Amino acid sequence: MTTDELRRLFLDYFRERGHTVVPSASLVPEGDPTLLFNVAGMVQFKQFYASKGEIPFTRAASVQKCLRATDLEEVGRTIKHHTFFEMLGNFSFGDYFKREAVEWAWDFLTDVVGIPAERLVVSVHVDDEESAGIWRETAGIGEERSYRRGDEGNFWGPAGASGPCGPCSEVHDDFGPEAGCGRVECDPACDCGRYIEVWNLVFPQFYQDTDGERRPLERRGVDTGMGLERLAMICQGADTLFATDVFRPIVGFIKDEVDFGDRGEADEVGVRVIADHARALCFAISEGALPSNEGRGYVIRRILRRAVVRALNLGVDKPFLYKVAGRVIDVMRDAYPELDEKREQIAIVIKSDEERFQGTLERGMNILSEALDEIVRGGGGEVPGETVFKLYDTYGFPVEITRELASSAGVSIRAWGSNGSR
Repeated sequence: MTTDELRRLFLDYFRERGHTVVPSASLVPEGDPTLLFNVAGMVQFKQFYASKGEIPFTRAASVQKCLRATDLEEVGRTIKHHTFFEMLGNFSFGDYFKREAVEWAWDFLTDVVGIPAERLVVSVHVDDEESAGIWRETAGIGEERSYRRGDEGNFWGPAGASGPCGPCSEVHDDFGPEAGCGRVECDPACDCGRYIEVWNLVFPQFYQDTDGERRPLERRGVDTGMGLERLAMICQGADTLFATDVFRPIVGFIKDEVDFGDRGEADEVGVRVIADHARALCFAISEGALPSNEGRGYVIRRILRRAVVRALNLGVDKPFLYKVAGRVIDVMRDAYPELDEKREQIAIVIKSDEERFQGTLERGMNILSEALDEIVRGGGGEVPGETVFKLYDTYGFPVEITRELASSAGVSIRAWGSNGSR
C-alpha cells in the first residue's frame, strides 16, 4: 500500500466509527506559547480534555503534520528517526476509553493493513493492569509479548509545559532476533533496531500544570499517535524510512545530482539527512516559519545548515538544497497542494539562506578539519573552546553541527563562555 492509501484507509476507518475527521493544525501552534512546533496530533485538542463547556465533537481523527528536533543527531543513522512526519491519530474526549482504543488499533493493524499478528508486541504501564487485560482478551497477547514499564517508558505528556497526560500502551513491530543485539533480555526499550514503535495509545487522565502538579481531567479519554511513515515502512517491507515511497524519489534525486556511485555509509547518512531536512524545511517555510537566529527560526536555520554541511561533504559547493525542496514538493503536492502553491517562495527562502551560509562554510570547514586532524594525530582530545566559539561567531556554525562533525571523528568539543573561554 502506498502512503497515500494508508492515510486514506486510516481516516475512513475511524470515520466509519463515528469520528469527526479534523484537518491537520498548522505546524506552528496557535495560542500555545509552550511549543515551538506542533509535535503531536493531540496539540490542537488539548483544551477539549480540560474544558467543562460544550465541545464540537467527542470523537475525532486526524493526520497531523509534526516537526520534532529533539533527535536531530539520530536522523539518517537509524531506521526510524526523522524531523518532519505525519501522525495518524484517533481521539476521545470523555467518550470511549481503553477497550475501544485497543480493539480498534489491533483490528486496523492486523485486519485492515495486514501486519502479521505474530510480529506485534505491546508495552503497558507497570500499574495499568486494565490495559494488559484488554490486550490479552482482544489480541491474545500474554506476558511473553507484553512488556511492563514505568513512567519513563509508558507515561506520555504533556505536550509542552502543561496539558493532558496519562499512561500509555505502545504497539511495536518486532523485526526478529536477527535484527537486534542478540541479548536475551532485549525488549522494545532497547535501541538496537529489533523493535520499532508503531502506535502509541495514550489514555489522558490528568492535567499537568506548569509546576508539575497533576489533577484529574474533566474528560478523560484517548489520544493515539501512529507515524504514517513508520506504518508505510512496515507495510511496504522497507528496511528503513528512507526506502518508503515518500522518500525514495527524494533520495534518488539527491544521489543522481551528486553522482553518488559506490560510496560508503557516511555518505548514505548524509543523503538521508538532506532528504529528511528538505521535507521539514518545505513544510515549515510554507507555514511562515523562516530561518532566523532565535526561537523556531533558529531551529529552521539549524536544520537548513545541517543539510548544507552534509551536501558539502558530498562534494556540493553551490546552492543545492532548494532543488531538493522542489523534488519534495513533487512527491507531496497531491496530499498537500499548498506546498505547490508556495513552491517559488520556499525555493527563494532556502536558496537565500544557502548562499548566505555557503559564503563562509568552506573556510569554517577547513578550520574545523585542520583542528580535528591535529587532535586525532595527537591521540585524541577535544576541540578547544576558542575554536568552537570562532566557528560559531565568525562562520555561523551552530555548536550542534560542530559537535556532530567532531563526534564523527571521535572527538568531543569544549564549551565556551562569552569570550571564547570554557
